[in-house]
Amino acid sequence: MLVIVPDPKVARTLLTRYATLRIAQAERETRQAARELQDVTYTLCVLMGTPDVQEAVAAADALLESAATPATHAGAAETENGLSLAV
Repeated sequence: MLVIVPDPKVARTLLTRYATLRIAQAERETRQAARELQDVTYTLCVLMGTPDVQEAVAAADALLESAATPATHAGAAETENGLSLAV
């Protein structure tokens, strides 16, 4: 059986967008943000192969954790160009 593993960059982008939209909706509900949140939620669930957004978020988090570099495990996140995101 062939298992397709989602691209961690796509998962990270969707997680970021999901969180941003959840915050936006909590601050001020709008139809557009609600629609975008619904779309991102659906896409995240499909990407991670889960029917529930909490499961999708947990699966995406696990994917990102498993894709992390050893430097990230040491606490210093790095960007694609090798620069640290630690502040």
